[in-house]
Amino acid sequence: MDFAWTPEQVALRAEAAAVAERAVAQYGRANDSWINGYSKEFSRELGRRGWIGMTWPDNPYSGPRSHPLDRLIVGEELIKAGAPIGASWFADRQMGPGILAYGTPEQQAAFLPGIVSGETTWCIGMSEPDAGSDLAGLQTAAAREGDEWVINGQKIWTSFGATADYCYLICRTRKEGPPHAGVSEIIVPMDAPGVEVRPIKDMTTNRHFCEVFFTDVRVPATNLVGVEGAAFKQTMSQLEHERGGIDRLVSNYALYCIAREQADTSHPLVRQEIAALETGYRIGRVLVVREVLRQAPAGFSAATKCFCTEHEQRVADFVFRTLGPAATLWNDVSRGLSYNPGYTIMGGTSNIMRNILGERVLGLPR
Repeated sequence: MDFAWTPEQVALRAEAAAVAERAVAQYGRANDSWINGYSKEFSRELGRRGWIGMTWPDNPYSGPRSHPLDRLIVGEELIKAGAPIGASWFADRQMGPGILAYGTPEQQAAFLPGIVSGETTWCIGMSEPDAGSDLAGLQTAAAREGDEWVINGQKIWTSFGATADYCYLICRTRKEGPPHAGVSEIIVPMDAPGVEVRPIKDMTTNRHFCEVFFTDVRVPATNLVGVEGAAFKQTMSQLEHERGGIDRLVSNYALYCIAREQADTSHPLVRQEIAALETGYRIGRVLVVREVLRQAPAGFSAATKCFCTEHEQRVADFVFRTLGPAATLWNDVSRGLSYNPGYTIMGGTSNIMRNILGERVLGLPR
């Protein structure tokens, strides 16, 4: 099997690396930049370059469809360098494809141009205080009143909730039937009356995580995406995009490079660990490529996320041990290292991922 890149892909990688280097010089390096790095100006540049919506299905808004590996290449170089892509990453990865797959032509015309241009930032209202990774346990509800949905409830860990223009809200519109039934997706403008956002400052001092409260929030009935009360499968397809991407593998690659340069490679055990980590990067990339090319079985993104995020934790452990006492000084590197526990929690915990893999992919008994 030939894993070589085409000349065009090699050139694209070089271009993306150069753009990332300039962005870091201009805006600063962000650890885990797809979730911690926010720059509307840089997102607009990505839009001008046609690097948002690169692999979306054919549509009038995002231009010619690129090869799936092209987006992987661009995303990998931007994230590895720490370029601030968070203002557009979620919408590019999930909301745009979701609206294209399930939205009406009117919704596509209203929301996709802003995503593709990098003008609008989106958050996703999924996790709740009493549900966590159990999406079927959500309680935030939307009730139909005439031509509007009236929304009440609370979301937590809503990344970019304080800066987003829109929330792609996962809520309950019916209580009858099993827990997975009655789930709907509704687009909520974040400036709508009744939306209250409370940023959460975590141990790294980042404030992108937010609590979002919805109190009698009214949005047009036409903001419902897809089938009312039957959107659980829609959300699962979004999570396939979220869990199997390159962002789950190279988030702390910049920290790895810092440690690798300082590592005592005269020691055979250090060389062995570096070799193991380099091997992990290659295995992870193959898993992500399978997802990108749709060669992986349905639901296998749970396994990809497990391997890649646990690899990121192994990378963080290596950086800690290599830097020694310097890793305890409060600076940009230690802030990034403090993010380590979050890798296997965001997007669904590793325990949940293993349950999905066992039950839905391997068909094991519960």
